[in-house]
Amino acid sequence: MKPGLELRALRGATTASANSGEAIAEAVAELIEELLQRNDLAGDRVLSVTFSVTADLDACFPAAIARRRSDWGQVALLDCQQMAVAGDLPRCIRLLAHAWMEAGRAVVHPYLREAARLRPDRAEPGQPATAASSPADH
Repeated sequence: MKPGLELRALRGATTASANSGEAIAEAVAELIEELLQRNDLAGDRVLSVTFSVTADLDACFPAAIARRRSDWGQVALLDCQQMAVAGDLPRCIRLLAHAWMEAGRAVVHPYLREAARLRPDRAEPGQPATAASSPADH
């Protein structure tokens, strides 16, 4: 354990505009940047990130995008396919990250783009805030 820090779990999600390497890269980079900024995290405090993607995204690996970050050389990264559930949000990229954060600091879980509707309680102002409508919304 690091003095004054707690190991915390962070969630987040976004959507890609298309099943292309460029669209996925843009969405993943934006999600990572928002996760770091909203939680005031430096790259050396992030231990691991697991990405899951819906089956309609197969143009590239999100972890390959994350590995481009110069400050994430020691971060354990993993990709997996999201469980297929009828009515799931298309082209969705989710993440689960583990990071060292200041003790007592509130965790911010970014839900961006169309993924904001998965967790309206965590949507930023100006994001769609339609309530979850199916068992797939989580």
